[in-house]
Amino acid sequence: MTGDSAGAEDIVSLVFLEAWRLRGTFDSVTSHRAWLFGITTNVIRNTRRAARRHRDAIARLPPSAVVPDLAEAVVSRMVDAAEAAAALAVLNRLRRADREVLLLHVWSGLSHDEVAQACGVPVGTVRSRLSRARARLRKLAAAYLAESPASRRAPASPIAREGNL
Repeated sequence: MTGDSAGAEDIVSLVFLEAWRLRGTFDSVTSHRAWLFGITTNVIRNTRRAARRHRDAIARLPPSAVVPDLAEAVVSRMVDAAEAAAALAVLNRLRRADREVLLLHVWSGLSHDEVAQACGVPVGTVRSRLSRARARLRKLAAAYLAESPASRRAPASPIAREGNL
């Protein structure tokens, strides 16, 4: 009656649970077989009614929005991580003073005067360090991108490189 072996197995399980629940209603005059088929008929009817109600409820739901393809986001994150690693590798090759000035000005958005105050150096020194850091950064980035990925080594920590550990 179900046309589906898995569905039939579920119905058989439900029939025997229902027979166990109704075992007190069985009388010796009725045949076991007729009593069991009666329970089976009711279980199948209830199962079909529940399935129809479920289908109708699902049909009343608004259509689901299109699920975005996450592949682009994953690839974008991978590219961002690679670019961040490349930037760190190149930044770590700058002198400490140049790197500090560059990061304070470009990354943190401080003005030349604020960077000078933070580093304790004149504004002219900040400007010359910033100019030198940008020029060196361009050169290092071009060299880094020209290297094959296999030949790139993990960037050394600037603290460890300067012998401060």
